[in-house]
Amino acid sequence: MNKKVIALLPMKGHSERVPNKNLKLFSGKPLYHAVMQSLLACDYISEVFINTDSEKIAEDALKNFERIKIIQRPENICGDFVSMNEIIAYDLQQTESKHFIQTHSTNPLLKAETLNRAISFYFESIHQYDSVFSVTRLQTRLYWKDGTPINHNPQELIRTQDLPPVFEENSNFYIFSKDSFLKAGNKRIGIKPAMFEMNKLESVDIDEPEDFKLAEILYKKRGYE
Repeated sequence: MNKKVIALLPMKGHSERVPNKNLKLFSGKPLYHAVMQSLLACDYISEVFINTDSEKIAEDALKNFERIKIIQRPENICGDFVSMNEIIAYDLQQTESKHFIQTHSTNPLLKAETLNRAISFYFESIHQYDSVFSVTRLQTRLYWKDGTPINHNPQELIRTQDLPPVFEENSNFYIFSKDSFLKAGNKRIGIKPAMFEMNKLESVDIDEPEDFKLAEILYKKRGYE
């Protein structure tokens, strides 16, 4: 089996909560450079597909990185409310490759070592699971909006570390095959997925301006440069 994957890194020019997010300077370089460096340092990744509607992003990527392919995003899948699965479906039509990992520019602390371990697990477990997605462990008392407890009994105040863990889909990466994507109805999480637990700090995802500041501090403090 060819244990190489194509990385999918979709990026749009417009962003609402953090303006010009993908090209916003992060520790002195455009934000997306951080995850690009990890992707290209991963042993299993042969090429990175950048699906974008931005000429500036395309030009910057071609100038600074090798082993990339720019996919100009067609108008029918542009906009803030287009499902990521629709963008992935378009990307998969552009290649005969079988295996993929999709991540985001908003995961700048994601390490090549983690990607190597996750993709290795994917291939080792491919007869048991059809896809892998990253998660963060939560062991805390959770409630629904109306105050109803989700994962604990308020009448039994046990220690949080003794609570059964729940796991948050942290959007750092999704590993799947073209076959599993199609069988799941064009979804990156397949019919028989496996969760891959990540370090909480490494899995920081940038959605808000505060997330950007936090991620940049962690990036510098943890010696990523």
